[in-house]
Parts: sequence; C-alpha cells; structure tokens
Amino acid sequence: MSRYRGPRVRIIRRLGALPGLTNKTPQLKSGYMNQFISNKKMSQYRIRLEEKQKLRFHYGITERQLLKYVRIARRAKGSTGQILLQLLEMRLDNVIFRLGMASTIPEARQLVNHRHILINDRIVNIPSYRCKPQDFITIKDRQKSQAIITKNIDCSQKYKIPNHLIFNSLQKKGLINQIIDRESIGLKINELLVVEYYSRQA
Repeated sequence: MSRYRGPRVRIIRRLGALPGLTNKTPQLKSGYMNQFISNKKMSQYRIRLEEKQKLRFHYGITERQLLKYVRIARRAKGSTGQILLQLLEMRLDNVIFRLGMASTIPEARQLVNHRHILINDRIVNIPSYRCKPQDFITIKDRQKSQAIITKNIDCSQKYKIPNHLIFNSLQKKGLINQIIDRESIGLKINELLVVEYYSRQA
C-alpha cells in the first residue's frame, strides 16, 4: 500500500488530531452525525485498526514500512510498543518536524528529499534515516535552504520541543541528546493495540 496523498482533513476527522499529518483542524458539519459516530459500538478489530492507522498517517509511512518497524521492535529487548514508537520518532523526517524546522512531517520529508538537511555535516536525503543520540542536524548553507527553514521556525514557535532534542534557533542547529521517552511522544496512541493488530503478521 502506497503513502497516503489524499485529503488530510478527512483523516483527522475520522482518527482525531494528527499533528504530523496536518496542523489544520476540521470543521464539524453536523453535531448529530458526530454524536452518532461516537455512540456507535466499535469492534475490537476496528479499535486496533484505527490505532494502527493513527501511526501510519501521523508518521506518513506505508503499511509495509510500519510492519517492518513492528518486526524490528519485536526482536529488540524491552517493550515492543515503546520501541516501535522510538523507532518512528527517531526517523529523520520526524526529528526535523519535532525541532520545528517543518510544520508537518510531509513537509519535513520534502526538505530531506531536496537535500536541504545535513547530519553531522553530511547531506542526508533519506527521510527514513534513523537518527542517533549525539547527531547534529543542520541546514545546507544556501540562501534558499536558510529562507525555507527560517519561515518554518517562525510558524512553529507555538510547539514545544521535546526533551530529547535541543535546538539553537540562532544557528538553526539541532542536537539529539538521548532516545525519546514515552512521555514525550507527541501523539495520543495506544501502541499496545498496534502490536496486537500485527501479532499474526509480525
């Protein structure tokens, strides 16, 4: 299944706030319809499916990529759900978003694809690149790159940078100082339900 490129508001109307997908807020069309949807009894399968879809759409990954991350998390020591979230949070496109250098993860992915981002002074154009503690993230020394990032930083001042990241707004330089903890995940998600969803596939 390919990456979703359709209307984003439709997704957050169904699944709730997904800051990585879009910073828009949906307008409720009908109070009756929303009350009807919320009162409708949901099956256990649908509950797990929706939690899985939240991860997919928030981080902007394909079904195949998410299944791959679940399998990696299962092989690692510790809580599978927590390790899964850490793997997703340490993706380069998500780190750029969390530093405030992009307003959404798709926008961060575009910055990486267009070679605006450097890690430890080397250009990295792979959005799924797994960042590590002590990695420095900087911007290519070009006027266009600097202008894009400056505009994004000014627009994202309202978001708090999580504890595992440090950002110098003057130098436009980010540092990953540790692996993210569960409390700093910027998404309301029950990761155990996602692990259960994939229990027969992973």
